[in-house]
Amino acid sequence: MADADDRTGLRRRSLLGTLAGTGTAALAGCPAGGGDDTASPTRSDDAPSTRTPNDERARNLAERFAPTLAFDAAERWFPTDPRAYTSERNGETVVDGFDAFDGYTRAYAESDEPPAPTVFYNVVEYSNSPLAVVQFWYYSAFDQFTTNFHWHDWEVLHVFVDTDTDDPRLFVASSHSGRVPNNEHLDPDPDRVPRILSELGSHSSALSLNDRPNSFQRLPLGDLAADITNRAIGVLESLADLPAAYGLPRDEGLRLPYVVPELDGRPIHEHERLPAVDRDALVPEALTIRSFDALSSPPSDLPSRETGVVFEHAGRSPPAEDADVGYDLVPTSELEHVSEFTGPQLSFEFAVPEFAEDAVAGHITTAGTPWEQERYADPAADITEPAHRAALADRYDAVEPPGPLNDVLATISEVVQSADAPDGEGVTTAETSVEAVALLRSDPVAAPTFRGVAMLRDVESGSHRLAINGPGLAPHEEPVEVAEAEGAADPDVTASATPTPTGTDGGGGTTTLAGVGGEIPLVAAGDAVRLEVDADGVDEELTDLAVDDDFGGRLYEAPVDGPDAVYVHRGGAYTTEVRDADDAVGAFRVNPVPDETASVRIDRPRTGKASLASFVASITDETADRLAAIGNSDDAVDVRETATLGGLLRAMEAVSGAADRAAERAESGDRGGTDRALEALESNLQRAIERFDGLREMLPEPEAEAADKRLRQAQRRTNQAVASEKL
Repeated sequence: MADADDRTGLRRRSLLGTLAGTGTAALAGCPAGGGDDTASPTRSDDAPSTRTPNDERARNLAERFAPTLAFDAAERWFPTDPRAYTSERNGETVVDGFDAFDGYTRAYAESDEPPAPTVFYNVVEYSNSPLAVVQFWYYSAFDQFTTNFHWHDWEVLHVFVDTDTDDPRLFVASSHSGRVPNNEHLDPDPDRVPRILSELGSHSSALSLNDRPNSFQRLPLGDLAADITNRAIGVLESLADLPAAYGLPRDEGLRLPYVVPELDGRPIHEHERLPAVDRDALVPEALTIRSFDALSSPPSDLPSRETGVVFEHAGRSPPAEDADVGYDLVPTSELEHVSEFTGPQLSFEFAVPEFAEDAVAGHITTAGTPWEQERYADPAADITEPAHRAALADRYDAVEPPGPLNDVLATISEVVQSADAPDGEGVTTAETSVEAVALLRSDPVAAPTFRGVAMLRDVESGSHRLAINGPGLAPHEEPVEVAEAEGAADPDVTASATPTPTGTDGGGGTTTLAGVGGEIPLVAAGDAVRLEVDADGVDEELTDLAVDDDFGGRLYEAPVDGPDAVYVHRGGAYTTEVRDADDAVGAFRVNPVPDETASVRIDRPRTGKASLASFVASITDETADRLAAIGNSDDAVDVRETATLGGLLRAMEAVSGAADRAAERAESGDRGGTDRALEALESNLQRAIERFDGLREMLPEPEAEAADKRLRQAQRRTNQAVASEKL
């Protein structure tokens, strides 16, 4: 895909230049420790005791379980030996990002084959336990993805082994960050070599353990076993069977375009310190966009994953039939003299809807050093599936049972025009065709969705703001309140080859559903209208904001504190609802004009009888205008030949008049007059609904359905106005 025009070039260059000088954030791969994605230079005081076996024993375990690594056909950065790019700085050995990226690119171009293919291993044994773990660390000179890109990239596969039986007990393949569940498999086939499907650019590791070696199988299919045993998310009916694991999105039917990193205001391949790096050294243009907000709709022409180069341990005999490259197997001890992997920080921009003008938040990523991380000495710290940790804890005293976890969860959908509604009068939601990116603004690490699910694991309790971005989609943000997790994890939880629903995490944690009942609908940027709610100057303390479409139902629902903004589809017809601290309700009608309206503002939204009565008058007039237009159309002969439509329109005029009177009297503080007008409104509205019911079969179905929904909405708000204590 060719790069789209950059409509925000100056803004994003300025932003990225500013962010390049700020603090660090995420580790490459999947850091241990949940939400804290900074390196852990020391082990926690209560970490279990581990030791390193002798060299021969470690080598034997590493050779037995050395994985096969299958890469995307478009991959540019394969596992290599970073020692070729070391230098001395202030008396310490470092690997500089410019040196590694440029040197690797140059060496690849000269030899036309992956330079110095290498996988590093580290073996630890838990003290007084038969449990050992072989870690396979693979280094890439660069990481180019959508949610993060950075110099250097370390990924890891943990193989937990019972040394009494010599059988593997658990595979843990690293994902993007501690927020995203790893791809894990309990009790794998001991005779099958671990196989990793590496995600393009990011090198996130998916397991491939069944008879389809080059595809990821999330769920069992007939006689084909699943590649993971992570439990199903549960919680939502739509996720009852979906395992909580990142997987491999481009191999599962969804798309996620890549972004070209920038540094010092220019695309990284134009930087003067990278003379060997040109555009061809990055992810191909067919998979790349300029930025998320440069698209008016989600891309539909991104190629899916194809397996390209396959790496295998050079000493394996017999070699796999599809192996292309033999890698050296080297202990990490030969690399531990490197104190740091350095490079100027790169940033990913993230649009956040705000009232005055959309903000752009940046998150920054940098590589960590494996031997400084907690999981290096205690690999169990990297187990993200509570059922897997519980299973190991049940078998081995050295592993602690899982503690409670807080998750934030939502499914991502796309708002589209409803086929059941008149043109421009209603929307619905559909499955999105692309993955999105989720970010807690309290956390600089963004997490890609999987199968359209945003799942952020191990979130600290308290108040957060969740932002969602998707390519070609308008941004979304909402506050989320995460409760404190209570209770201990259930040690009896088990995992099997067929994941089972768990509700929460099975361990006393909490699952906070974002969006509306766990669904966040996003709008294509080209169809998006900015709905602004300006609560400044309002006497009431507004607490909640919701947006309903006549056909699509509730699309947005979240707490509100001050001015707020949310994107809606220009093809919808909306009721915006606010609620105050006294639980009083206000409602406002919003009808974007197709192809004209860029934004709609509700100034000084109030709650109480006046607001609700004004809404009833507005939606009734709107409905009457639509019905009158039908009566005047050429294809409505049956309607025009009866007096029924005229009677309905007169009844609706009475409804509108009574609603206007109720609103006026409420505004003037006349409670008695307001209540009398609302009584008349109730009576008039009931007559109008009865007349409409008698006429409905004569109307075109989409128009009849639209009118019915509006009248029911008017009835609901009338009832609220009558019940309201507030004028």
